[in-house]
Amino acid sequence: MSQTAEQIRIYGTVQGVGFRPTVYRIAKTLGLRGEVSNDGQGVLIKVVGDRSVINQFIEKIHSERPPLAHIETITRHPLENVNFPDFIIASSTNNTVRTKIAPDAATCSTCKSEIFDPLSRWYRYPFTNCTHCGPRLSIIKKLPYDRKNTTMADFNLCPECQQDYSDPLNRRFHAQPTACHICGPKAWLERADGKPVTADMFSMLDDVDAVCTLIQRGMIVAIKGLGGFHLACDATNEEAVQKLRLRKRRPDKPLALMARDIDVISEYCSISATEQNLLESVAAPIVLLEKTIAQQLAPSVAPGQNTLGFMLPYTPLHHLALRRLNVPIVLTSGNFSDEPQCIDNEEMREKLSEIADYFLIHNRPIFNRVDDSVVRVIQEVPQVLRRARGYAPAPINLPPGFADIPPILAMGGELKNTFCLFRDGQAILSQHIGDLENSLAATAYQQTLNLFLGLLEAEPNAIVVDKHPEYLSTKLGKDLAAANNLKIIEVQHHHSHIAACMAENGLDIDCQSVLGIALDGLGYGEDETIWGGEFLLANYREFQRLGTFQPVAMIGGEQAIYQPWRNTYAHLVAAFGLDFLKNYEDLELFNFFQTKPLTLLNQMIQKKINSPLASSCGRLFDAVAAAIGICRESSSYEGQAAINLEALATEYLLNDAEEIQGYEFNMLNLQQDSKFPLTYLMPQPMWQSLLIDTKQSATPALMAAKFHQGLAIAISEMVTELHQSCEFNQVALTGGVFQNKLLLEGVSDRLIKMGLEVLTHSQVPPNDGGLSLGQVAIVAARMGGQDKDLGTNTRI
Repeated sequence: MSQTAEQIRIYGTVQGVGFRPTVYRIAKTLGLRGEVSNDGQGVLIKVVGDRSVINQFIEKIHSERPPLAHIETITRHPLENVNFPDFIIASSTNNTVRTKIAPDAATCSTCKSEIFDPLSRWYRYPFTNCTHCGPRLSIIKKLPYDRKNTTMADFNLCPECQQDYSDPLNRRFHAQPTACHICGPKAWLERADGKPVTADMFSMLDDVDAVCTLIQRGMIVAIKGLGGFHLACDATNEEAVQKLRLRKRRPDKPLALMARDIDVISEYCSISATEQNLLESVAAPIVLLEKTIAQQLAPSVAPGQNTLGFMLPYTPLHHLALRRLNVPIVLTSGNFSDEPQCIDNEEMREKLSEIADYFLIHNRPIFNRVDDSVVRVIQEVPQVLRRARGYAPAPINLPPGFADIPPILAMGGELKNTFCLFRDGQAILSQHIGDLENSLAATAYQQTLNLFLGLLEAEPNAIVVDKHPEYLSTKLGKDLAAANNLKIIEVQHHHSHIAACMAENGLDIDCQSVLGIALDGLGYGEDETIWGGEFLLANYREFQRLGTFQPVAMIGGEQAIYQPWRNTYAHLVAAFGLDFLKNYEDLELFNFFQTKPLTLLNQMIQKKINSPLASSCGRLFDAVAAAIGICRESSSYEGQAAINLEALATEYLLNDAEEIQGYEFNMLNLQQDSKFPLTYLMPQPMWQSLLIDTKQSATPALMAAKFHQGLAIAISEMVTELHQSCEFNQVALTGGVFQNKLLLEGVSDRLIKMGLEVLTHSQVPPNDGGLSLGQVAIVAARMGGQDKDLGTNTRI
């Protein structure tokens, strides 16, 4: 039998996931000789044997790869003058980094069994892991992913753990965070007031078990988890939840929940098979679930909502702490509202002592802050709303045509920021960073960006930013480009949203244009006005604005985001004129407006004083919500009024079988300097009907439902209108407003009935968290086409 030798290289997420021992086991079983090693590009195999057996070897690598591994490509090249007496696992080597960083993974079932087995070495050990689970991104400092390059470097393995770590047939072979009670990290309990914790305070097996007792007694406990600290309390204890909200300065925004198992969650929510699969997946995200009336949590957990955000324990520490708890706990990020999550023990003691009563701390450093991911299932398709732990930084493969384009760095937006590094046809998105309006979040953004560029040894040829000149990400991108003499390229906000949706749906680089419907709060327009309700005929390289929502003044600028009544007043003035109130003196809304400085407001609108026009669909939602009494005076977080409006409409539609007539909108066509007219979606008829309903004492829930239904119909009619003059077969639904399940389903169903293909998001958020993917897709397509030679300071 003739022998041949090959070098086989495997690219993808193949380090830190048990790939080398799998290759070793398969090679030994097939009688092959050679070696397998990690390097900067992935896994490198040198193998000697019969060609047919090597082919079988490759097939088995595909079919028997470890659960956390993802193979992108395998290359094979002949080798000469090599000979191996056996097959071995060789030491890692360093070269140009092309391998991928694996996301953190939830505890596997085998490790979970071990922590509850009294006969196991890992019984009640809160940092138990193997190659199939545990920390990855949160502890890595540089590649290749070896123990010495992680925050586990200072924990020397005991003899037994060293034996497991060195045994290719053991599932802990080169599991970099592996450890046990003897040699690994430790967890301990502290009081926030600095006084000693005494054992006679409560019965406990250990400090982790004590967390259960503390929560049952109404205490707030700061818990150091995988990618940062969380704040925990009993989710059924209204007093504890209110105390947490007050101390954390988070008055209304829904709080995340964790429960011991699916059975506990099912007492409070309905769970579909798709939702259960997500909860139990290795990503273990927060999943938004519909409430049931069987059991009630503390009202302050998610005020005004009909969904709850639940996750299951995803580390041994969480499993152990919740073992005795038969009710859910609040598990929200360990920070003051709008600040980044604490990751350092000393920082936590300084900041969270004002919030928590006790701290559960450990001494395994967190190198990379990673928030919990959030997912919602719409029409049985998971929609990622926040892409972080469990998903990031797994790469997203861009469609055909993007493979040979030089590296690009996209800086993302201002809110819900992520950045994106593009190279080798792949987009590597950072974990969710947050809102860069906060100085601490901005600092975290720069730290994470520097880390990624260093980890991946990235040298981008161009930097992409949003057109908004005041976005911090835009300013940082320009500074970075100037310092490194790189091309700086500006792209339009809503075009980026649409391109992100196209890219994750696999549209080819030279695809036909789609109709992109981008609905959000704010985005800087091509005409230097504020856009936010856009109908764009777009491909990756260019777009044409075909339609938009009627521009309406944002009275007070940013104040309008957090005081929804300002949007209501501006919309009513736009619809009926400055003296509209004289026709509605019998409305409660009239009395409300009389408490405001109307003369000043009218002057601001007329003279355009800090009242820019905005075609924002998000602000329309705010205006309607405030008109019917939802968050009228103020909202404590961006989008609160719209989220509560959706919840109210959903409640009505679920509980009332009577068919309703949606509020109507008008369309107005105006010629512009192009071959297409610009069509405006005008809400004036909607406002007329809503005010009549208000006069007739219609319930807020009915009016919310009519608004949602009418808006879905109006958007569909706009598509019909545009389809008569433009050629497109696909419609991309994107932007933060399309996180609204009612609207997304209502528009999608109608467009599908029209024979159109509807593209929606699943891998990246429809909100600004997916913006950076679209930014790289636009510029990569330009580089791959007629605009390949982009000059410095290019504007697109």
